[in-house]
Formats: sequence, C-alpha cells, structure tokens
Amino acid sequence: MTKQKTYNSHMAASNDLLCFSHLRWDFVFQRPQHLMTRFAKTRRVFFIEEPVAGKKPVINVRVCEHSGVHVAVPALPPNLGSHADQILEQLIRDMMSQYSVRNFVAWYYTPMALTFTSTLKPVATVYDCMDELSLFRGAPPELIRNEKALMSRSDLVFTGGYSLFEAKCEHHDRVYAFPSSVDIPHFAQARRIENDVLDQAHIGHPRVGYAGVIDERMDLDLLQQLADICPEWNFVMLGPVVKIDPRSLPERVNIHYLGLKRYDDLPKYFAGWDVAMLPFALNESTRFISPTKTPEYLAAGLPVVSTPVRDVVRTYGDIGLVRVGSTPEEFSDAIAHALNKGMSMKWRERADSFIGALSWEKTWSAMNNLIEEVIEGRKARVPSRLPIGAAANLGEAARV
Repeated sequence: MTKQKTYNSHMAASNDLLCFSHLRWDFVFQRPQHLMTRFAKTRRVFFIEEPVAGKKPVINVRVCEHSGVHVAVPALPPNLGSHADQILEQLIRDMMSQYSVRNFVAWYYTPMALTFTSTLKPVATVYDCMDELSLFRGAPPELIRNEKALMSRSDLVFTGGYSLFEAKCEHHDRVYAFPSSVDIPHFAQARRIENDVLDQAHIGHPRVGYAGVIDERMDLDLLQQLADICPEWNFVMLGPVVKIDPRSLPERVNIHYLGLKRYDDLPKYFAGWDVAMLPFALNESTRFISPTKTPEYLAAGLPVVSTPVRDVVRTYGDIGLVRVGSTPEEFSDAIAHALNKGMSMKWRERADSFIGALSWEKTWSAMNNLIEEVIEGRKARVPSRLPIGAAANLGEAARV
C-alpha cells in the first residue's frame, strides 16, 4: 500500500493514460509495449486488454515489475450478450475509482474498445493506428464503423507507417506518421555476442532468421520453396503461431520453429544468424504494414531480405538497405548475394546513420509533445473568468 501511495504522489503532476489494446501485454514486445513503457516513466499508465472468460465480472490489475505499467485484464462470464459492454464500462469505472484516476489521456489501439468507453471524458484522445485491423483475418464487421466513430472523437491520429498515413489523413486533420522505431543499444548487442543460445546452437550455418508473429501475413509457400531450393540453408523462425492452423506450417528438416522468445533474448538469437528475412505475403493484411523488425535487424548488424512490402521498399529498399525479392528465385538470390558479399563498412555506416533517427525515445517524445499541446490548447479555451456560480458546476463536471 505504501508503494502505491508513493507512486501516485510521484506521478501526481501528470495526467494518467488509459490504453485500450487488442494485443496482450505479455505477447510479442512491440510498438504498444515500447511506447507505454516510456509513458510510464512520467505518468501512470493503465494498459487495458480485451476481456477473458471468467466466472464473474471482475477486472484484475497488476503492476508490471520492470516498466511500472498497470496491466488490467477484465474477465466476463460467457453469454452476456448485449450487456457485456455495459458491464465492461462499469469495470473500467470501478478501476478508475479504485486508483483515483480523474484526468487522463485515452489511447486506443483498437476501435472496438469504443463500445464500452464512449462515455469517458478524457483530457485528450489518441488513436494509434499501427495496423489496418479491418483487413486482418477474423476482423469483426463493425470495426470499420467503430474506427470512423473513434477518428471523429480523436484529437490525434498516429499511424505505424507511411502507407497507413496516406490512407488515414483523408479522414482526420491531425494525422501523424510514426513508423516503426528501434531500441538501438538493445539490438546492437548482437554484434558483440559470441556464444550461441542452447536451442539454436545445434542448427548449422548458413542461418536465415525471422522473428515475429507467424500468422496469415506469412508467405508459407515462399518459406517452403526456399527450404526446397536451398537445402543447405537453415531457416530459423522465432515467434508465436496465431490465427492459423499450426499444421499448415511447412515442415522441412531445414526449417526450425523455436517459438516465442523474450524481447530481452532476441539479440542473442540474432547474433547467431547470417541473414534476416521478412517473408511476408502480399495480401490485404500486409497492404499497410511497416514491420518493426526491419530496423531491429539492421541495428543487430544483419543484412535483410524482404518481399516487396510497400513500406519496406519505400523506406529501406529504395535506398539499398534491404534487398527485395518477389519470387522464391529472386528471394533466394538476394539471400545468396547477402551471404557471399557480406556487409561492407560503408553499407553498415549508412544503415547505422539511417536507423539513428528511428529511436523509440524520439518517437515517444514527439508523441508526448503533441499530446501536451492538445491538453494545453484545451485549457486555453476554458474561460479564465467564469460567471458567478459557474465554478461549482465546472468542478462537478470535471469529476464526472
């Protein structure tokens, strides 16, 4: 209890932040985790996940030891039907009351959260659109309608890449592109690590690696054909398999699925690779993606080969930092070129210079400044001299 009081006192000067996410905090460490960890240094952050099944309505909150982020997981009984959103809204309000959350920023990763948060009164609303979720497999049909409603009430819209920026800027007058950033010192460790990790040590070289979610965005046919075309190469796949049947994964002696790895351990795996790859399919779900792994691979000092994902080509391929292959033959040729030629000192210097401008610290700072501008602008619009009797009403409204 003492720790909670000290924490609240330390953060009292900043507005809290409620983040509504379709991704789990303990899933792959990516954009939400990078940003919320940094926001938690200056304000209380409540990372609110989608509900799980439970015997009774409850919201469980735990404080992440390393980041200080409050991870909130609602649990709902099955078969609540149309009452689920009302109960979720009350659970959120109960949590806010318990933790004395009054002035706060609402940050959305999923427009679906609007169905149980539309009555909240944040000091600023942010929609961080990291993917075009409506194009993902299993997307609810009402997602597009909800996104339109969310954008209409958002003060700021951030996008995870330039293609998404171009798609969203027609629908909002304050859209900002913040493509995938990178924690350079973390991944640069891969350049100095010599000992291999145990579950990778038995795999022979050359090694071509991928790290990330393995889902409908993967070109599994490409992976299979690469393994058949180049049986002497070993393909290392790190990450969870989601939304697709694991039995659909190509099985070859030179394809190795090592599962989800801790973010802290990724440099250890990257250190044992010869080439990194982005074997994405070209379909609706990849039309707007800007893979976080691209700058992470480069920070680790790895040559990168990708399929022609638009944002990868525009950002990295056109300036020669990532090799691109459209077919299995082109992809394998690009890998072979990377293996044979290696990386020149000039190429590495160009890559380091480019990703030097992509740090998560800079991205977080720019986002934070925009949010503070919105909050200060809103304060400036409040009349400094209120009519007699209005002060009490304003105070009452602020507590709602």
